[in-house]
Amino acid sequence: MKWTEVCIHTTNEAVEAVSNMLNERGASGVAIEDSVDLHKERHSVFGEIFELNPHDFPEAGVRVKAYFASNSELPGKIEDIKQNILLLKEYGLNWGEGQITCREIDEENWATAWKKYYHTTKITDRLTINPSWIDYEKENEEEVVIQLDPGMAFGTGTHATTTLCLSSIEKYLKKDDTVIDVGCGSGILSIASLLLGAKQVHAFDLDDVAVKSTKQNAQMNDIGNNLYVSQNNLLQGVRLEADVIVANILADIIVKLIPDAWDNLKQSGYFITSGIIQEKKSLVEKTLQDNGFSIVEINEEADWVSIVAKK
Repeated sequence: MKWTEVCIHTTNEAVEAVSNMLNERGASGVAIEDSVDLHKERHSVFGEIFELNPHDFPEAGVRVKAYFASNSELPGKIEDIKQNILLLKEYGLNWGEGQITCREIDEENWATAWKKYYHTTKITDRLTINPSWIDYEKENEEEVVIQLDPGMAFGTGTHATTTLCLSSIEKYLKKDDTVIDVGCGSGILSIASLLLGAKQVHAFDLDDVAVKSTKQNAQMNDIGNNLYVSQNNLLQGVRLEADVIVANILADIIVKLIPDAWDNLKQSGYFITSGIIQEKKSLVEKTLQDNGFSIVEINEEADWVSIVAKK
């Protein structure tokens, strides 16, 4: 079967919005090539240094590549994508060049080429992410290994926004806590929470593909009975009492989520947010404080910010 790769050259700020837009239009996978990864001095997995091929990355910004079946509906989808890229400015997003290119690709190349970027990765001294197709033995009994098959639509779990969340979950989560994961994607934050001792996790995502992916990855890690996954728009209509809420999404969406996060948190509960670009840091921080939260910690990696707030 033939596939068409639609490549959009954009910015870190717009990458989540572009990826979501492509998924909503039926992409069978999304791959992200971030120039920040290329410009890091060292790329190490358990002490082994490996080189990234500069030809696989843009000189600046981010390339978001989506894959669509080559059929009669494709030209209409591509035109729709072009029109929606132009609309990003209306949401205050800097979409950069917004350049769109297309090329035909064989199914075999589409399905396997992205895996070369995905290695067993140590996130913290205790947390490790392991691709489901790689055999890996724990280094010690304290190590928590997350088995993940993200599919091309949700990334590998090693992006800065995710690692910032994982580090905060490890730090602030207590045994038998109840957790809410807003915008669960592949389910990595939900799975990590349960493996680190949470009693139960309620995971929500508007994308039904994300809901299915989270359930599949939960089963792979044998924690499905304590995870409740459903399709939902943020926390609309949700009434729970959580000890921790995590949200790795765009800053503008986090701002809208804050009042509902407050309502669904127990007193002294933690709201862990990530996916915030530097330009939106003060907006999120101020909105949290205006809604009664106290800022506990702000962490930064590359161009991304994570904020831990307490009710």
